[in-house]
Amino acid sequence: MKTALWLYLFLFLAFFDLHAQYPILTPFALSLGAGPAFIGWMMGMYSLTHLPGNLLAGVLVDRNGSRRYIVFALTAAGALLLLQSHVQLPWHLLLLRAASGFVLAFLSPACMTLLASLSSDPATQGKYMSGHGIVHTLASVVSPAAGAYIVAKAGYSGTFSTLGWLLIATGVMAYFSVPKHSRIMPAAKPALPSEAPSLRDERQPAPVTKRYYLLPFFVSCSQGVLFFELPLSQGSKGLLSTGILLSLLSLGALVTLSLFFLNRLAPGIRIAAALLGMALCFFSLAAFRSIPAGAILFLLGAAKGVLFPAMASLFISLGGEGRMGRTFSFQSIAMSLGAFAGPVAAGQLRGFVSPYFIAFVLLMTAILLLPPRGSGKLQSYRAEWNNPAA
Repeated sequence: MKTALWLYLFLFLAFFDLHAQYPILTPFALSLGAGPAFIGWMMGMYSLTHLPGNLLAGVLVDRNGSRRYIVFALTAAGALLLLQSHVQLPWHLLLLRAASGFVLAFLSPACMTLLASLSSDPATQGKYMSGHGIVHTLASVVSPAAGAYIVAKAGYSGTFSTLGWLLIATGVMAYFSVPKHSRIMPAAKPALPSEAPSLRDERQPAPVTKRYYLLPFFVSCSQGVLFFELPLSQGSKGLLSTGILLSLLSLGALVTLSLFFLNRLAPGIRIAAALLGMALCFFSLAAFRSIPAGAILFLLGAAKGVLFPAMASLFISLGGEGRMGRTFSFQSIAMSLGAFAGPVAAGQLRGFVSPYFIAFVLLMTAILLLPPRGSGKLQSYRAEWNNPAA
C-alpha cells in the first residue's frame, strides 16, 4: 500500500503538469501563426510518436521493472518542456511535442504495470485502478484552470518553464521512492478447479482480444476531438473559459470514480453504459447549442469515470504474470493511434461537419463492435469476475 501511495503522489504531480497544458497549447500555437489544420497535426503527432515508445515500453517494463522508465519519462518530458518555453516557430513546437509523445509513452504502461503487480486479486486490482483514476482526475480537475491562470500571470514561456521543473522534480522523487522491481503478488486463493483453466483459455482467443483493443482506440479518438475543438469553439471567451470547462469534465469523472461500488459490476456492462453516455454527450454538444456546455461536459466526465477503470480491469484480465507490460503497452498503442487520428480528422473536416458529431459516430461504432452480451467471451469473463476464487 505504501508503494501505491507514493505512486499516486507522483502520478498526481505528473498529471497536473500534463493536463495544465491542454487549454494552453492551441492558443500558444495560434500565437505562433499556426492554423487549425496544423494544430490538428501537432496534437496528433504527439500521439503518433507514442507508438515506438509503447512498443519498447511493453517489452522493457516486463523485463526490467517499472522504476527506471517512470523516472526517465518524467525527467525527459520536463527537459523538453523547458525547451518548449523558448519556441519561436510552429514547426519547433511540432518537433518538441513529437519528442514529448515518445518519452511519455513509457509512463502509462510502467505505472499501470506497477499498480497491477501489487495484487493478484481482481477486486483489489480494480480498486487500485480506480485509485489511479481518482488521482488522475483530481489533478485534471484543477490543472486546466490553473494552467490558464499561470499563463495570464507569467505568459507562455514562464508557464512551460514552471511545468518543466515540476516534472523534473517529480522524476527525482520517483527515483528515490519507487521500488526497483515489481512482481505479481501471489494470489491468496485456492487452486483453480479443473474447469477454470478452460474458462481462462476460452476468453483469450486472438480475434476477440483484438476487438477489445478497438475500445481504447475509439475512446481516444473522441477525446482527441474534444481537446482539439473545445479551445477553438470558445473563441473570444479565452483560456480561462476553456480551463473551467475542462475542470468540469474532470469533476464529473471524479464523482463516478468515487463510487467504488460500481467495481462490483462486470466491466462489460460498465463499458457499454459509459460508451452510450459519452456518445449522447457529444451528440448534445453538436446538436443542442442551447444546453450549457459545462453541464454536458460534467456528464461526459461522469461517463469517463465509469469507463476507464472498467477498461483497465478488462485489460488486466487479458494479461497475466510476465505479460502485463505488453498488455498495457498494446492498450496505449491503441489510444495513441486514436489520439492521433481524432484531432487530425477534426482539423481536416471541421469545415464540413461538427467535430463533436465525428466523436459521436466513433463512440456509437465502438458500442456496435462490442461482442453480444451472451457471447462466450463475455460470459466466461463475467463468470470469473463474479467468482474470482474459482
